[in-house]
Amino acid sequence: MKLRSAALAAAMALAGATAQADVKVGMITTLSGGGAGLGIDVRDGFMLAVSQSGRDDLEVVIEDDQRKPDIAVQLADKMIQSEKVDVLTGIIWSNLAMAVVPAATAQGKFYLSPNAGPSPLAGKGCHPNYFNVAWQNDNLHEAAGAYANDSGLKNSFILAPNYPAGKDALTGYKRFFEGELAGELYTKLGQTDYAAEIAQIRASGADSVYFFLPGGMGISFLKQYAASGVDLPLVGPAFSFDQGILQAVGDAAMGVKNTSQWNKDIDNATNAAFVEAFQAEFGRLPSLYASQGFDTANLLISAMGKADVADADAFRAALKAADFDSVRGDFAFGDNHHPVQDIYVREVIKEGDIYTNKIIATGLSKHADAYAADCKM
Repeated sequence: MKLRSAALAAAMALAGATAQADVKVGMITTLSGGGAGLGIDVRDGFMLAVSQSGRDDLEVVIEDDQRKPDIAVQLADKMIQSEKVDVLTGIIWSNLAMAVVPAATAQGKFYLSPNAGPSPLAGKGCHPNYFNVAWQNDNLHEAAGAYANDSGLKNSFILAPNYPAGKDALTGYKRFFEGELAGELYTKLGQTDYAAEIAQIRASGADSVYFFLPGGMGISFLKQYAASGVDLPLVGPAFSFDQGILQAVGDAAMGVKNTSQWNKDIDNATNAAFVEAFQAEFGRLPSLYASQGFDTANLLISAMGKADVADADAFRAALKAADFDSVRGDFAFGDNHHPVQDIYVREVIKEGDIYTNKIIATGLSKHADAYAADCKM
């Protein structure tokens, strides 16, 4: 971190400028083991925005939580007590978020979520210092339920991992899906063998399959499903069909419909510049997670331009204003500090040798989460 010199501070004061305190960010994310690709993309998107900002008053300390709640808690304690961070961010998994966020915000720290959006933190467990820049966990699944209705699907088999985001996922799908359920399964978090689940799907009489299996779980399931010969249409959220997953799955994902609040073909100048810059910097297409990291950093930077982080009320108001150019276009927070946004339906396609997604419809417009009414702030 580059600190302002006394001479520079004096010059700013003479010019009528307000010298603000430096901001220190603690990023706790998954950089090793299963799901590391998600954390790497959040980190890279975040740091790309930091680099583009050119700010010398923003320091980021990055640590690997190894997708373990106890490690995440230890890292958060170290960052708060020893590193003296002002803001925390980075967590991918909802069980880790539930272990870290309430304690961090209770100690007066700001938490900006670039991914995990567990329902308790959107409702009764909301906090003035907690802002989710991605979505509430149910949102993309709600849009998938609405799409299933529009597609005439009547009898879905649904499955997700047995952890907070998995439960929110199937709750969200069921909230909007108007048909019957041929089956509902919660699998082990990190599971890679889905032979038993696919056998149940085959025998269920379902007309479709809805699944939420992020990271390596989704890769394993899609490959095994394609090899099984079960010929039922798949629907899922972007987490099961994101950029990193698609390259590993290949043709087995072609044509599958999935829901997302972002895609590389959203037509605005900020998004186009982000996609180009990310490819130039990292040599790959950005993912949903990279876009969320990028927006999270730009939200923070926008607040730094308006208020001193030491003035918690002013900084909170600056965050709530969300006065930044999002890769999603219009961006606004609801009263519970979760986004109100469009959610799209995408289709998996191939561009040259690269598997990717294209937007084919808007699933839900200006959609807010179902828990905001329970948030009393």
